[in-house]
Amino acid sequence: MANPLPVYRGRLAPSPTGLLHLGHAKTFWTAQARAQAAGGHLLLRNDDLDAGRCRPEFVAAMTEDLAWLGLHWVEPMITQSHRRSLYRAALVQLHAGGFIYPCTRSRRDVLAAISAPHDTDETDEPVFPPEFRPAAPTPRPPLTDPVTTNWRFRVPDGEELIFTDGRRGEQRASAGRDFGDFLVWRKDDLPSYQLACVVDDAALNITEVVRGEDLSQSTFRQLLIYRALNYRAPAFYHCPLLTDERGVRLAKRHDALALRTLRAAGHTAADLRANW
Repeated sequence: MANPLPVYRGRLAPSPTGLLHLGHAKTFWTAQARAQAAGGHLLLRNDDLDAGRCRPEFVAAMTEDLAWLGLHWVEPMITQSHRRSLYRAALVQLHAGGFIYPCTRSRRDVLAAISAPHDTDETDEPVFPPEFRPAAPTPRPPLTDPVTTNWRFRVPDGEELIFTDGRRGEQRASAGRDFGDFLVWRKDDLPSYQLACVVDDAALNITEVVRGEDLSQSTFRQLLIYRALNYRAPAFYHCPLLTDERGVRLAKRHDALALRTLRAAGHTAADLRANW
């Protein structure tokens, strides 16, 4: 008898650094629609690792807004700040495998080296200059606890990475050209988004990641981590981004388009969905 297909498991993964807006709503609604179409379910993950920006009131607002929108998930909510030991174990594994190296270069150093403006969008990680990378045979210092320096993943220069996006089809990128060595652990002793996301999605048996297309480039980085940790990668579906009247993608600074602002103005969840 053939093994049954895996049960669809998706996730909603908001970060409580501000109020959810229309862009979040559309992406999360798409995630629910895809889970329902596949006969599966969603988990809710609270991406609260950025202690300096995350606030408890945004966690409460987040769950309230998601429920108002009509989204359903399997309880309990997963909280990233409670899962640090899992991320640390993955870091140790990457270190043992020789995939990472310590790095003292700042974002400002990187931007200066590639002659990029310093006000570049923080979500777009600049390509790390290869001249900043230590020689491959250089001995790696041991990991400290707490970690006090940045650790970067050494990408396989020239390797073409491919994945099939559920909406946009085949996607390709060349390591070292389209993206460079990237952070997996920060000097303030926190895992990067790339590492924490991979560890959680693997540990929670997520079968498809639905997120905004601004994170499409992150998928290539994450595929390298999946391979290094010997994890099975999920499928990926990247949603088109909503923009404001000037064509700028929505962000949490767009308070006028926050879900609770729209709700207070008398809009219903059905009103919002009608415009998608």
